[in-house]
Amino acid sequence: MQNSHEKTVGIIKTGLVAALYVVLTLTASGMAYGPIQFRLSETLNNLAVFNKRYIWAITIGCVIANLWSSLGVVDVIFGSLGSLMMTSISYWLSKYAKTTVGKLTISVVVCTISMWSVALELYLVSHAPFWETYLTVAAGELVVSVLGAIIIKIVSLRVDFKK
Repeated sequence: MQNSHEKTVGIIKTGLVAALYVVLTLTASGMAYGPIQFRLSETLNNLAVFNKRYIWAITIGCVIANLWSSLGVVDVIFGSLGSLMMTSISYWLSKYAKTTVGKLTISVVVCTISMWSVALELYLVSHAPFWETYLTVAAGELVVSVLGAIIIKIVSLRVDFKK
């Protein structure tokens, strides 16, 4: 059973990661929305394999960041549900990996494959071609996910993200 201090620290960590997601998205907002995306905040998706609090942190950050999306409420709802889905799947599947590298690899693969939801959203709302959009969005996700996995692996040598 957690004491109130541990709960408070958990809420603070969730809020900090959510805020960091928003800041990273809006800092490079020109590359964060649309059929070609390079959303730096997606590097944080890799945190979900360590603790389920980061699933909520990333989802909350995505909800807030998507308020600036040209797709409006559609992106706030469906883009954020996509983040919730892919980080939840990463968290669940990573339980079967024994090493941090294995967990992060699962996260990179799941997040990259899950970009079908972004491509579908853009196809339905903006009439962007599905397969071309999927390839460009997935390629951007792959790059930022690998970058994030490397950074998080290095930081995890000093910081215990499981706590």
